[in-house]
Amino acid sequence: MQAEKSGNEAVRNSNDGGAIQKNQKLEILRHSLSHIMAEAVTTLFPGTQLAIGPTIENGFYYDFAFPAHTQLKEEDLELISAKMKEIIDSREEFVRVELSREEAGKLFAGQAFKLELIHDLSDQEKITVYEQRDAEGKLRWMDLCRGPHVTNTREINSAAFKLMNIAGAYWRGDETRPMLTRIYGTAWENPKELKSYLSFLDEVEKRDHRRLGKELDLYSIHEEAGAGLIYWHPMGGRMRVAIENFWRSEHYKNGYEILYTPHIGKTWLWETSGHLDFYNANMYSPMDIDHQNYIIKPMNCPFHIMIYKNSGRSYRELPLRWAELGTVYRYERSGVLHGLLRVRGFTQDDAHIFCTPDQMEGEILEVLRFSLQIWKIFGFKEIKAYLATRPKESVGEQERWDAATESLRKAVEKEGISYEVDEGGGAFYGPKIDLKIKDALGREWQMTTIQFDFNEPERFDMNFVDSDGMHKRPYMIHRALLGSLERFFGVLIEHFGGAFPFWIAPEQIAVIPVSSSFDDYAKKVSAELKASEFRVSTELGDSRMNAKIRECQRRKIPYMLIVGEQERETGTVSVRLRDGRQLAAMKTADFIGYARDKLNAKSLEL
Repeated sequence: MQAEKSGNEAVRNSNDGGAIQKNQKLEILRHSLSHIMAEAVTTLFPGTQLAIGPTIENGFYYDFAFPAHTQLKEEDLELISAKMKEIIDSREEFVRVELSREEAGKLFAGQAFKLELIHDLSDQEKITVYEQRDAEGKLRWMDLCRGPHVTNTREINSAAFKLMNIAGAYWRGDETRPMLTRIYGTAWENPKELKSYLSFLDEVEKRDHRRLGKELDLYSIHEEAGAGLIYWHPMGGRMRVAIENFWRSEHYKNGYEILYTPHIGKTWLWETSGHLDFYNANMYSPMDIDHQNYIIKPMNCPFHIMIYKNSGRSYRELPLRWAELGTVYRYERSGVLHGLLRVRGFTQDDAHIFCTPDQMEGEILEVLRFSLQIWKIFGFKEIKAYLATRPKESVGEQERWDAATESLRKAVEKEGISYEVDEGGGAFYGPKIDLKIKDALGREWQMTTIQFDFNEPERFDMNFVDSDGMHKRPYMIHRALLGSLERFFGVLIEHFGGAFPFWIAPEQIAVIPVSSSFDDYAKKVSAELKASEFRVSTELGDSRMNAKIRECQRRKIPYMLIVGEQERETGTVSVRLRDGRQLAAMKTADFIGYARDKLNAKSLEL
């Protein structure tokens, strides 16, 4: 057994810059707090089995198996937190100790999860524990760990951490293994940073698409009818139609044709494409139809290939740009389903481009330009590209990989997009670009993918007749621009906090009479607006005007037109914005012109 003082020498000796140093220091601090939490839990709840306690983004967690008679409750977090502060204040020292396999087995006898971890270590790996000793050097607690940790708990600010919540987690993420109790915490260098992070979480909660989706009556999920499947309500349907119509219009403008393909196909399609070999876990089981196996589609590409192969193709036809809002179905474990962001059935805004080698570079540049244009219209301006190159296990000629990768690189550089190279991160069938956007809260979301495919053209024996009369393989490019409509809607709801731009708002204008005496004029104004194809709500009924205004603000309707005696006499409307601002009164026709300009410009401002 060999002991040595712990510490964050890696941080102190870092020359990689302040941001890296700060991140390393925070990771060490958080990892140390996970051990301190485990000490507190085992002190308060004797007989608790320990699993693992890693750091995660913005914090840490630890998984425990509590004794059968113990049921941890949210209010217990305060008790555990108080005990952690006692441990921090006692200035325990972290000491790294190397053990033999036999010593480690004896030390953790009775701790089944730790013994399993020890058993799984290779003979070449060092087995280390980190002891926590009091000021007099007395051992207080220890845990199996690679480290590193702080030298002493005095390096941790006891007012800069918070235990957040309790969750369930299967041991090693395996649903066949025991369910454990996971305690999450967050930790920062000082109380100011903690307060800032908690304020950020409050804003995230306010913008949660599941909460706003219910409040704005956009969609619902019915577990009793099928988990991970989205039911679009009329308000969500209005938004979806507006976005889909825009999507189709822009694709036609950019030289695409729109396809519609079936929801199921014979199994041989997926055998030929290779999906049954490498994607089977996410596909639903075959169904017997007329004594033949069919599979509900997890992606659209084999169907687009069937259309390509429907007739002989010449170089004169290429490039072919085919797009589809195709609903696909993929199996996701119930534990990872999350509102609109992780579902089992979703509509992919899919496109496939088939082109010649000479056209490839121009097509990539064009699809990237198109993607950036669409994201900026939706209000996302912070965009970063990630270029993923050839992995070790892959298919296709090296020459094609090199040419495709270079075309992706040139495109991002020509568009002036910040990018990182993910060496070896491409799919086995081709290199790709992923575009990640930042939302209003600074969170990064991976959305657009532009992906070469050297696999399916070979498997389906795709070809075209070139100018020299020879049959050649086309380049095939997959492109999902928004990704999926469901996930995109989730991001969109949270980005705007439900206060959508006028052009996609489910309710664009509310007409509110001052009293029931002006209902007829309100109906007349509404009819004129509807004739101009605006989405209009006429707020009739017995409620007072101010109550109607508050209700329309809750529904985040962009424009509220107040009408009373003066407006009826002059043929005008008083215009109130959802944020409380007011515009000058104007003729109904003038407001229609004003609103149409906002609509046509896809304006993000009211």
